[in-house]
Amino acid sequence: MSFPKSPATAIDILLEPDARMLEHAEANNARLLQAFPKGFALDAAHRPHVTLVQRFVRTADLDKVYAAVEKVLAGTRLGDLELEAIRYYYIPSQEIGLAGIVVKSTPQLLELQEALIEAATPFTAETGDSGAFVTTPDDPVIDPQLIQYVSAFVPKASGEHFNPHVSTGVALRTYLDAMLAEPFEPFRFSFKGAAVYQLGQFGTAARKLKAWD
Repeated sequence: MSFPKSPATAIDILLEPDARMLEHAEANNARLLQAFPKGFALDAAHRPHVTLVQRFVRTADLDKVYAAVEKVLAGTRLGDLELEAIRYYYIPSQEIGLAGIVVKSTPQLLELQEALIEAATPFTAETGDSGAFVTTPDDPVIDPQLIQYVSAFVPKASGEHFNPHVSTGVALRTYLDAMLAEPFEPFRFSFKGAAVYQLGQFGTAARKLKAWD
């Protein structure tokens, strides 16, 4: 495996959901793409997932990060971790929004997040630039808002501020406001594995670096 060339890498330590969540996420993604074709499809560079930790880590220490994460996961029964999807939501960015399915947090999920944060902390970098992310020639500059979000994920989006979710796509905020007003039928789902991904634009899971079933 070739490591990213930047001194820092923007990573997402995440859980990979089962077929039931994938079905719901892909259905919502298809709907959003129909309403806003400039959005992204849930493909190999935009994998549906539940983020546990986003951080900048030193690229030279990526193997150490994987080992630390693996040690935490070895003491976790992911197959027993069942969660409930409860509603849609979106993160606004000017006239558009990044939409997703909100997952109800549990003490077990927060304990896993805390352990992973502690495991990755010795290898973290304070921040990074566009080179820390997966970019494309058509979109080479990462949104500064995303860089700030990853830099401050711990503590601003972790612990009591954690909002577990599965991102499903992008659309205009007017469309998303109407979608959020619709009834949502909660459903339960589980996980098929965990992974470390390199982040892309919109905070997507863009490149799989390491995975555990």
